[in-house]
Amino acid sequence: MKFTLRQIQVFVAVARAEHVSRAAEGLALSQSAASAALAELESQCAQPLFDRHGKRLRLNEQGSLLLPHAVELLDRAAEFEGRMRGEQGLGPLRVGATLTIGNYLLPLIVSDFLQAHPESRVHLQVRNTATIAERLLHHEIDLGLVEGQVVDAELHVEPWVEDELVVFCAPGHALAARGRASVAELAGQPWILRERGSGTRETFDRALRQHPGGVVPRLELEHTEAIKRAVESGLGLGCLSRLALRDAFRRGSLVAVEVPELDLRRRFSFVWHRGKYHGAALRRFVEDCRAFTAGARRSDEIPLPPVA
Repeated sequence: MKFTLRQIQVFVAVARAEHVSRAAEGLALSQSAASAALAELESQCAQPLFDRHGKRLRLNEQGSLLLPHAVELLDRAAEFEGRMRGEQGLGPLRVGATLTIGNYLLPLIVSDFLQAHPESRVHLQVRNTATIAERLLHHEIDLGLVEGQVVDAELHVEPWVEDELVVFCAPGHALAARGRASVAELAGQPWILRERGSGTRETFDRALRQHPGGVVPRLELEHTEAIKRAVESGLGLGCLSRLALRDAFRRGSLVAVEVPELDLRRRFSFVWHRGKYHGAALRRFVEDCRAFTAGARRSDEIPLPPVA
């Protein structure tokens, strides 16, 4: 084999950045050194790996086929290097999580993981489902934990734990005393909802598709806590995971409104690229996630410390 790990590093970095200079900066190389490494690799492949659009480089078909193997090679090389140095840790891990998971479950899971493996490093990104899927496809993260549906042939989805959304309102709202409503009663209400592209919004919209008329959002927000505050202040109704709302329900600052006509069930899932190498850190982290939720039928039944 005539290629070098440096050439593979440059190839992967350019594939992610779509720009040689940005890739070189991330690898602490000069632009000329990065360009030379990429040119040599393409010469050995006897064909280009990118389509050039000015200074922007996008993977062509051959480059796309090679990228998962290149990422796996670098992951294995890093693991091998750590063993050579006598390191006993699990190595670094890049995790992407959607908001409900990232805000309410992952901080506790990551804390336990790092206490058990203090030599490891976890980089956690909290984004919506669409963004997590995109970053997995570009090999920018190792593992995704998502609330929405992911349908892509390059990504593997594995179920984790069941979840359910619930409509909710402020204690002073007209629906609060009854605690339930029909879809027809909800149609004329102002709504505070998550943005499109989020798993929460996807589940809510899917549940309403079978009911003509639907609802019109008064306000769309990217953060669950902002939605809870807006609903508490009387701006309208919301719909979020029961997991995100159980402390507010316990305090009485928000009230659940059951809507039997709507199927608001969904599932939290693990997602990774089908070509992803499962190193020790990734395998252990998934095991820890499953152990954390073991015995819970639904996410809001997971034992968590209450929030004041």
